[in-house]
Amino acid sequence: MKKSTRIIIASVITLLIAAVGFYFVLPALNPYSQEFWICVLFLIAIWGVAYALLGAKGEAKVIGKKKSKFSLSELKGSDIKWVVIAAAVPVAVLLIGNLISSTFFNAEAYSEIIEVKEAVFEEDMPETDTVTNIALMDTDSATVIGNRTLGALSDVVSQFEAGYTYSQINYGGAPAKVTNLEYVDFFKWMNNKDTGIPGYIKVDPVNSDAEYIKFSAPMKYVESAYFGDDLQRKLRFEYPTKIFDEVTFEIDENGNPYYIVSCMSPRIALFGAMDVNEVIIFNPVDGTSELYSVSDTPSWVDNVFTGYLASQKYDWYGMLGNGFWNSVIGNKDCKVTTDDFGYIIIGDDVWYFTGVTSVSADESNIGFIISNARTGEYKFYSVIGAEEYSAMQAAEGEVQEKGYVASFPSLINVSGEATYIMVLKDSGGIVKLCALVNVENYSIVATGTNQTEAKEAYVKLLLENGILKEEEAPLPDENSVIEKDVTVSEIRTVTLDGTSVLYITDADGVLYKQSVSADESVMLIKVGDIVTVKYTDTDIEKIKQMVSWSEKEKTE
Repeated sequence: MKKSTRIIIASVITLLIAAVGFYFVLPALNPYSQEFWICVLFLIAIWGVAYALLGAKGEAKVIGKKKSKFSLSELKGSDIKWVVIAAAVPVAVLLIGNLISSTFFNAEAYSEIIEVKEAVFEEDMPETDTVTNIALMDTDSATVIGNRTLGALSDVVSQFEAGYTYSQINYGGAPAKVTNLEYVDFFKWMNNKDTGIPGYIKVDPVNSDAEYIKFSAPMKYVESAYFGDDLQRKLRFEYPTKIFDEVTFEIDENGNPYYIVSCMSPRIALFGAMDVNEVIIFNPVDGTSELYSVSDTPSWVDNVFTGYLASQKYDWYGMLGNGFWNSVIGNKDCKVTTDDFGYIIIGDDVWYFTGVTSVSADESNIGFIISNARTGEYKFYSVIGAEEYSAMQAAEGEVQEKGYVASFPSLINVSGEATYIMVLKDSGGIVKLCALVNVENYSIVATGTNQTEAKEAYVKLLLENGILKEEEAPLPDENSVIEKDVTVSEIRTVTLDGTSVLYITDADGVLYKQSVSADESVMLIKVGDIVTVKYTDTDIEKIKQMVSWSEKEKTE
């Protein structure tokens, strides 16, 4: 076969393999993507093998009982040279590109990727009676509750399953975790592709409940679909040069579904400091999309930067400010984030929360950062105290006989005291208790079956330890407290997850509950007493949460 013919056929074979590979692998056709150069190297190797095989020669010889033999002609020296030169190009780009993009040569540039504002904890995070802006439930627990909600829908669960990830969003000013349904397998997709994905699951991470919500129009493009309906394939064909990072499911304020796709580009040299520079808002119902710069992203979008990227950028800032070698050897003024992060709703945005610890003293935090998931803004709070995992262990130790596991905490303000708040869950991932741990002194731990009980017990511990004075103790919101005279017809004491709770029933059959640890004097109440109770409503109509009580003065 002529050399020119071999070149043409080898090139056609390579192009066909490249087309098939692009359809399935979906690499970004972008020289700033390392995956792109790996694919180029792979295709050069394919071309070289095809060219060599096309030049193979064989001959059959029969000598006595010997079988035929086959010999493969070798590539000529000039052919080998050009294949090696071609292959050396992507290899050189990868090696040199990574070298010139490394922190070794660009420590200062990495440390200046972000700006961090110093902020005042008490001003940015005022005290509230009940925490409604923090996702106390983690994703694992949300998955358990979401699957149970879906399992109750027999007509849906037989064809669909909940998505693998839950997105943290701000919905109506409150935190919510959402995931769309996905096809169970290829055959379920075949059966349902014409009608599409019917709905999504929304989990309330504050009150630990979930609901299935049906879309007004079904989704066509999802990650579990196939061929042209596959979400990643649809996005890649629409944006072949974009380097995708996270693809996040969200709903807008009207409940319409969208995928938020973060697009990356290097901030340093060829591959260094990959950061989000653009955002695709993709409509999975009709397949339309719009491309925005980060600064122009609509305010209803919550997830542009991931928590992992936010932490990584702060680590560059905290570790490399005094040069590369200092980050390796001296560690002067080096600081890093802790290994995980939580979520806080501030205004219209979702913010990531994580502690900051000195590299040389990782048992305590020197402060905390929050990072805006949409804009990438950073704030630092200088609050010294226990790091998150120490607080989690302290909360778990409070109920160690139960074997509960703490979720990653967040930070709240209780009478000016920086306080970790977290939930404790059982082995099945179900939330059982709420826990509060003092940041400066993590031996001060309070638990309760809900936030109100935990906070009452926590404030009592602050008073007992002299951290708070009586006049500094928080008072309930007067607008939510109701005062009423009741006649006690029945009393019961119940221990829930290690916490004693007193229930009294009035003549109308209404229950009033109070944690004994929050106010031991409730044990003095007797059947037949007429008492004045102050209470707030709970989610259950017939149960009231007592704030305080006093014996009704008897009149002749």
